[in-house]
Amino acid sequence: MDIIKKSSGTEVITVDIQAAKDLLTLGHHYLDVRTEAEFKKGHLENALNIPYMFTTPEGRVKNPKFLEQVMAILGKEDNLVVGCQSGVRSVYATRDLLDAEFKRVLNMGGGYIAWAGNGFTVKKSENVEI
Repeated sequence: MDIIKKSSGTEVITVDIQAAKDLLTLGHHYLDVRTEAEFKKGHLENALNIPYMFTTPEGRVKNPKFLEQVMAILGKEDNLVVGCQSGVRSVYATRDLLDAEFKRVLNMGGGYIAWAGNGFTVKKSENVEI
């Protein structure tokens, strides 16, 4: 399944969780695109939560204000690592950000599951939510 494709001439680059951890230590922002409910169950420290999709009775639907919400708090030149639960939604979110001319956006492969599964620090509920 090839979900990593070129987007506006810019390829979605996926980094593993160790590389993501190193980048976050260097000051990159972590954009968690999971639902608010998923985020509250556990997330990376200092994560910004802007859901890429919402859960509805009909299933998941894309957040129509995703880009607007991201642009309200992050600049197109900011260094971003984008993550979700397993690494799929974040690929699509990263592609949308690249299409919107964000310049320094990386996808975190494996998502929160891989992060927590490797014993990296996680927080519950009281972190920054947008």
